[in-house]
Amino acid sequence: MRLPSDREIRALHEKYAPTPEAFELVYTHCQIVCEIAEQFLSRDTLDLDAELVRAGSLLHDIGVYLLYTPSGELDHAGYIRHGVLGHELLRDLGFPEFLCRFCSCHTGVGLTRDDVRAQSLPIPEADYPPETGEEELVLYADKFHSKTTPPTFVTPATYTQKIRRFGDSKAQRFTQLRAHYGDPDLTPLATAYGHTVV
Repeated sequence: MRLPSDREIRALHEKYAPTPEAFELVYTHCQIVCEIAEQFLSRDTLDLDAELVRAGSLLHDIGVYLLYTPSGELDHAGYIRHGVLGHELLRDLGFPEFLCRFCSCHTGVGLTRDDVRAQSLPIPEADYPPETGEEELVLYADKFHSKTTPPTFVTPATYTQKIRRFGDSKAQRFTQLRAHYGDPDLTPLATAYGHTVV
């Protein structure tokens, strides 16, 4: 199956976004994650499918739209479900599993069955780690931008502190990802998008 084009992916975002503000928040984040992933790809050290990384980056958060209430508020309490919801949405639309997985396999540094059980997460008890280099790169690139209000870019040091609350093993996994991929250059992106770096 051919990968969806940027235009087709944008049309999906426009279709499922409940408000223009939700579209702006989520689609812009996906574009930023794509640009961060492409920074890593441009270093010529990764033998990955750049087009698949692009499509996966642009689609990974599509499930967020399904967490908006009829009044336009985001269900923050159920936010952890966005990956599974996105996976189901893309699957129901006929997308192949290898694309759907970008949605369900980008949370944290890779959710496990034990994480779901220990944290009583409201998602099916299963393992959700990335299985391909492309999935792992999208997961990693996603760590450097947050859809907070207002949105921010996140430094490696800040993300390390954030993930450590889920255990030292999670912080160690992020350190391993940094050693493999390196750190992104957030300064030009922060300037282009007007988001601060924290």
